Amino acid sequence: MAYNIVTIAGSLRKDGFSLKIANALAKLAPASLKLEVITPAGISFFNQDLEGAPPADWLAFREKLRASNGVLFVTPEYNRSIPGVLKNAIDVASRPYGKSSFLGKPVGIISNSPGPLGGVSAAKHLQTILPGISGPILQQPEIYLNGVGDAFDAEGNLTKDSLKTVLQQYIDAFAAHVAKNQG
Repeated sequence: MAYNIVTIAGSLRKDGFSLKIANALAKLAPASLKLEVITPAGISFFNQDLEGAPPADWLAFREKLRASNGVLFVTPEYNRSIPGVLKNAIDVASRPYGKSSFLGKPVGIISNSPGPLGGVSAAKHLQTILPGISGPILQQPEIYLNGVGDAFDAEGNLTKDSLKTVLQQYIDAFAAHVAKNQG
C-alpha cells in the first residue's frame, strides 16, 4: 500500500522551481509514497466571515488534505518568507479553529531558491507556522535547495545530479517519517 501525500508547490508560477522540484520528487519517491502535486491556485482568500458557509474551493482543499496520509511543502522564498498564496492555503486548511486539515499528518518542508541561501527563511517560517495545526514535522534532514536555476532542462526534467542525490535522500527520509507516524 502506498501512502498518499499531498505535495504543495508553494507558488503559482507555471514554470516555478517549486513545482519542478515537487514533480521531480514525485518521480523519485519510493513505492511506499504516491505524491499528488498541487499548487495554491484556485484557493480563494481566507475570510473568517465565510466560515459558516465555506466556499467550495475551501471544502475541496480541506477534504484533499484530510484524505491524505501526509503533506509535503515545497516553497520558494518571497521577501524572506513564504509566498502569500501558500500562507492563504495554510490559513484555509487550518480552520475552523481546532479542526485543522493538517492535524496528525506527517509534514515535510523543502525550500528553494536560485540564489545562495536556498530559501532558508521561508522554511523557518513554515517551521514557525505549522506546529499546533499539523502533525509531526520531519526535523532531519533539513533541506534548503540553493542554486536551483540550472537544475532543470527545458521540459522541466531534473538534470543536476547533485540536486537529484539530495532530493532522493530527503524523499527516502520522508517516506520513513510517514511510515513511522501512521496511526
